[in-house]
Amino acid sequence: MHDAAEIRLPDEIERLTAGLPYTQDSIGLSGALVRMYDTMVLKVQPSSQRTRNEAAMLRWLSGKLPAPQLLSYAETDGMSCLLMMRIRGKMACDDFFLDRPALLIDRLAEALQLLWRTDTSGCPVLRGQAAELQEARRRVENGLVDLDDTEPGTFGPGGFRDPEALLVWLENNRPSFEPVLSHGDLCLPNLFLTQTGIGGFIDLGDAGVGDRWRDIALCHRSLRHNLCGQYATRAREDVADRLFGALGLRPDQEKLRWYLLLDELF
Repeated sequence: MHDAAEIRLPDEIERLTAGLPYTQDSIGLSGALVRMYDTMVLKVQPSSQRTRNEAAMLRWLSGKLPAPQLLSYAETDGMSCLLMMRIRGKMACDDFFLDRPALLIDRLAEALQLLWRTDTSGCPVLRGQAAELQEARRRVENGLVDLDDTEPGTFGPGGFRDPEALLVWLENNRPSFEPVLSHGDLCLPNLFLTQTGIGGFIDLGDAGVGDRWRDIALCHRSLRHNLCGQYATRAREDVADRLFGALGLRPDQEKLRWYLLLDELF
C-alpha cells in the first residue's frame, strides 16, 4: 500500500486537508491507508466495487443511522479516496467496554436493533445470498481465499476438504433469508460506542440489504474473540452468548453456522 503522500489526491480532498496535521491509523484488517485528522478521516485504497458501495451507502445513510458524514469520494490512478467526518466514541473492542461486558452487550444489541429498524426503501446495495455466493465463487476460482485467515477446524481433518468443497456446501444449504439493513462486517472494531449510546458504524463497504443473522453471527464471533480469544488483551469471562438474550432471540444455529462459513471465503 502506498502512503497517501505518494498519491495525487483529488483536488477537493487536497483542498479540504491541505496543511492539516494527522496521524496514520493501523488498526483493522481492511488493508486501507487511513489518515486521522482532528475532525476528518481519509481512507485510501485500491478502487473496487466495495469502495464504491461504501461511498454510496454513506450518502444514503445520511440522517438515517449514526455513520460518518461523507465529505468527498473520488478515484485517481486506480485508487479510491474517501474523506469523511470522524465519529465520536471508542471502538467497541476498547478495554473500557470489554471490562464492562454487560454494558458492551447492551450496546451491541442496541446497534443491531438500530440497523434492523432502518427503512431499507431505496437502499443502493443488495447483499442477498445469491450475490454473496456468486462473489464467493469468484474468489474461490481465482485462488483469493486466505486459508491462513480461517477459523481452526474449518478446513482439514473434521472440516471441509478445501474452499471449493465449502462453497458447494454453502450453495446446497442456503437458509431462509430475513432481509434488514445489514452492516455486513459487524465486528467490534467497526462499531464506535460512547458511555451513553452508539457513536456510529464505520467500514461500510459490505453494507446493504442483507440477512440479519449475518450481522449477529459476525458480531457474536467478534465479541468472543475479543473477550477471551485471539484478539483478547487479557483473559476475560466468555459471556458472548448473552448477546442473544439481549436481542430477545434464540440462537439459530443453522444460520449462524452458514454465515460464519460463508465469511471464511471472504
